[in-house]
Amino acid sequence: MTYEATQAEFLDERETETAARKLRSEFPYVVDLIGVLRAHPGGLRRWSVMRAMRNRRKDSAGPIPQKFEDEVERVFRRWCGDADKIRETADATTLFYRPGERAGEVWAVHGERADSWLKAEHLDDGR
Repeated sequence: MTYEATQAEFLDERETETAARKLRSEFPYVVDLIGVLRAHPGGLRRWSVMRAMRNRRKDSAGPIPQKFEDEVERVFRRWCGDADKIRETADATTLFYRPGERAGEVWAVHGERADSWLKAEHLDDGR
């Protein structure tokens, strides 16, 4: 095997590992978002979601980073079916959406998809 091929293989493994680590770091936010939004089947305004997420973190003594809201929104958009940007996840794995019939910035969860995702990842949303 040539040096270039070995280097390329190493970089591919490293990128895959980095992507997996980043995805795992999102899991607590995804689980908390599912828990918050599941209690509101019609969706919840962004401001209320952020307040509930902060309260959930305080109750569990979890860290609340300085850019907490930015991170929560980034995770929501990454797992959202109707996000403005192109997502890496397939349509079948979208967990969140914006209800079309509600005015303003409203977030909601696909309950059955969220349950399947939690089960597949061996996670619990704290219900």
